[in-house]
Amino acid sequence: MKTIGLIGGMSWESTAEYYKIVNEEVKHRLGGLHSAKCLLYSVDFEEIERYQAEDRWAEAGSLLGDAAHSLERAGADFIVICTNTMHKVMEYIEEKIDIPTLHIADATANQINKSNIGTIGLLGTKYTMEQNFYKSRLESNGIKVLTPNPLEREMVNKVIYEELCVGNIQQSSREYYRQVIKNLVDAGAEGIVLGCTEIGLLVKPEDSEVPLFDTTVIHAVESVNLALES
Repeated sequence: MKTIGLIGGMSWESTAEYYKIVNEEVKHRLGGLHSAKCLLYSVDFEEIERYQAEDRWAEAGSLLGDAAHSLERAGADFIVICTNTMHKVMEYIEEKIDIPTLHIADATANQINKSNIGTIGLLGTKYTMEQNFYKSRLESNGIKVLTPNPLEREMVNKVIYEELCVGNIQQSSREYYRQVIKNLVDAGAEGIVLGCTEIGLLVKPEDSEVPLFDTTVIHAVESVNLALES
């Protein structure tokens, strides 16, 4: 079994889900007392969020690159960044390590393509919904990407940072997300990508009439696939 190097803390709420999923998946596949071999480097999200807000992505990337390097030195065989948004700085991370990274958008695209879905609605932080670093990765896999309108994007982003990242789950926000999802479906989305690792804490399959692609689950399970690969 390979050792998974997890860069987490963005937020720790979703990182806890990663840790739970990888261990449950290994136990399910191997049985007995088996659990995942993994290392976790958890950053201070306050610092990362400040870099995001101030458009200081290179500094954020350098910080996460140092985290990845520490995990490599500690024995990690590959790196999993437990967040969608910070894949924006993947190049800064990869230049500091000699081990592979598992890109969350690639893992998600593979699941979407297996479902024979051509058009998806994307929910996430404003950076993920509005910038090309993530959408282009899906589009390069033949997937058409729809996003909410500007006002909806602002509210979706606000709920992530002000509620979900601090463990505050509000029914009113769930209802709002349901409406945003419905609007995307009405616009042609055949599936919805929960493109922020916290959204799965709020939105469940019953909240959508089309399939949901929870990137936290997809990414965590794919990391186990890689760890158990012979």
